[in-house]
Amino acid sequence: MVEVQNGEALQAHTLVVGGGISGITAGIELAEVGRDIILIERNPYLGGRVAQMNLYFPKLCPPSCGMEINFRRIKNNDRFKFFTLATVDKISGEPGNFEVQIKIQPRYVNSKCTACGDCEKDCAIEVENEFDYGISKRKAIYLPHDMSFPHLYVVDPKYVNDEAMKACVDACEYDAIELDMKPINITVKVKSIIWATGWQPYDAAKIENLGFGRVANVITNVMMERLASSDGPTQGRIVRPSDGEGIKSVAFVQCAGSRDENHLPYCSGICCLASMKQATYVREIYPDAEIHIFYIDVRSPGRLEDFYVKVDEDEKIHFHRGKVAEITEVPGGRVKLVAEDTMAGDINTIEVDMAVLATGMVPNTAVDKPPVEVEMDENGFLIAREAQTVIGAGTVVRPVDVASCVQDATGAAMKALQTIIDG
Repeated sequence: MVEVQNGEALQAHTLVVGGGISGITAGIELAEVGRDIILIERNPYLGGRVAQMNLYFPKLCPPSCGMEINFRRIKNNDRFKFFTLATVDKISGEPGNFEVQIKIQPRYVNSKCTACGDCEKDCAIEVENEFDYGISKRKAIYLPHDMSFPHLYVVDPKYVNDEAMKACVDACEYDAIELDMKPINITVKVKSIIWATGWQPYDAAKIENLGFGRVANVITNVMMERLASSDGPTQGRIVRPSDGEGIKSVAFVQCAGSRDENHLPYCSGICCLASMKQATYVREIYPDAEIHIFYIDVRSPGRLEDFYVKVDEDEKIHFHRGKVAEITEVPGGRVKLVAEDTMAGDINTIEVDMAVLATGMVPNTAVDKPPVEVEMDENGFLIAREAQTVIGAGTVVRPVDVASCVQDATGAAMKALQTIIDG
């Protein structure tokens, strides 16, 4: 991360918008073949959704492995410059000659920060932690997560003017907290732009029949990932949100809002495998737990079919072909699911300790369109065209897993490199 002055103008070969796995991959690939790149990310850290995961396919390893290697590659390459808390305001020009206006929001913490945590200890303001999808609380001055890169604290802008923040300033012996920081506007001239702003989980509260937000022990698949993470709100213990108790049974509800004209008409591709992966989390912690997976059809493409076969052989994991129609709460905080068994033609009613909704992936471009003429489909995904103004990478193009994002981002880097050569 570099420091710049308000109004400064920079030049690079490529601007990468989005600091998740797709954006990082594209940026590193270009920087390591000798091209100057600038990457911007709206969050106060790099890593995107991958940083919030417990394990990911195909190796089922923690994100700390791959991300740590990528962060080292960034630090060791002078051609890779990045800004966090940054967004694009305006894009003008054309491929080969873009001018981009970028706004960088203040962190309110400077580079003197050692991440010692003294300010956080003295902070009296607690708010919902978005990194844990609201399962936990954080302070108004906080380190986003253990592997945050850059490893600096940040102040929640909503509380900058709160009197209670003075205690945090006084607690910092390094004079690292500056509550009077202002936004910075810079101009970047580049030849190509890669758009890799990632995705967000579909809002489960919109699926009224499945009880999210009303039934305490109904959570989403991304929340489950945080519960299973050693750096998560429960240090890796998968427990019921209502009382913190362990679970003896859990239901995974596939296509929660997906393949549904009232919500997301498309399949997100990875949800079936994500739920099966999370079923293995439960089995490791609770060997006697009964697991029920309700599905329309199981989608496990390519070599990942072997993973499905392995999970299906587990006698404690039961697959039910049928879509869940209703979820309600019963005495004791248990969860009741009603679903049609399309194989037998019956209606099934099952009670479990917790239900996990496999919500789909919504491209961030659906809610935050690039400020430039760009072709998108009806669901907000960028359409890959040779003549596109910006080059899409990762989940803004289609729903894909982490490994596919890396492959796609490498392809986007090649396209950007071709633009550079042609330009």
